[in-house]
Amino acid sequence: MKFKSLLAALPLVFAAGCGILFDDPYVEVTSTPLNWCEVHYYNATREPIRRTSVRLTGLGLVEVKTGTSRRVSDSFAKNVNDESWDDIVTRQYNVPPEHMREVFQNLVNGGLFDREKIFRSTRYPSPGRFLAVRAAFDNKTFSEPYNMFEEDPELAERLYNVVLEFSRPVLRRKRPAAGVDGEKEEGQKEKDKEKK
Repeated sequence: MKFKSLLAALPLVFAAGCGILFDDPYVEVTSTPLNWCEVHYYNATREPIRRTSVRLTGLGLVEVKTGTSRRVSDSFAKNVNDESWDDIVTRQYNVPPEHMREVFQNLVNGGLFDREKIFRSTRYPSPGRFLAVRAAFDNKTFSEPYNMFEEDPELAERLYNVVLEFSRPVLRRKRPAAGVDGEKEEGQKEKDKEKK
């Protein structure tokens, strides 16, 4: 009798132990400062190789590094005698956290955490272009040194769009305050009319 109940409980034990194997890679990303993503892009079709690194955080902080220096994508680079050592430009700015959450959700929907989708190499990789990503969204992480243009071209295009969006941002100009740059307050406009 005990043997039969043990056999009946065996599938439940197996399912409970293998629950982590069935982890859903398509989750809803929340707005939290702990979420982050870092994308490194190289275009090796030109000399010198241009590098771009974009780091995004859940709070909306964006850090963009561009240049030919290895420091763009490798914070631990140590070849100070390299002729391109100083060719690095770093910019920081903020975007709304809700927009950042939408960007992260777009990457998750593209299969960033889907291990079955990744590592199915394409037959026709993009020559000379390299794109790698590291990310952590809501306790899910991805950190592989593979070229996403070869491993998952569809996800690579989404990641490349992230690089384009944040490395060349179009920031809105703020309207000048009243009384600045030729704009006058309503009361001042009326006084000017009375003088005429």
